[in-house]
Amino acid sequence: MENFTPVASLVGGVLIGLAGAAMLFFNARIAGISGIYGGLLNAKKGDTLWRAVFIAGLLSGGLILSLFQPQMLEFEMNRTTGAIIVAGLLVGFGARLGNGCTSGHGVCGIGRLAPRSIVAAITFIITGSITAIVINHFFGGSI
Repeated sequence: MENFTPVASLVGGVLIGLAGAAMLFFNARIAGISGIYGGLLNAKKGDTLWRAVFIAGLLSGGLILSLFQPQMLEFEMNRTTGAIIVAGLLVGFGARLGNGCTSGHGVCGIGRLAPRSIVAAITFIITGSITAIVINHFFGGSI
């Protein structure tokens, strides 16, 4: 297995779980990225500052990582720009259709044992697996 990092993965998973739990415990909010970002696009008075700070924290975390360990962000992209754009649009559409994304349903929803989130996460996994199989085996890895 290439790039197997069990310790870093475990630490990252624990931090994501703690962040989701803290958001729910201290702010009574679900840490779903698509919902938080979507709330910025449909701004309501008194509900934008925390959303903007949350998104800024995500972006600044990546920026800080790129300054101190840029090799951790290096990767090869075997897809065309068009495929990446289509994939991004489909993920956004799916998040709206599913009324949440993998962070909201998969991390926070399953942690609360919400049946709707369990079904959504299973659907995300199955759909992603089928899509990967179709793209890689029937289209040669490119669309």
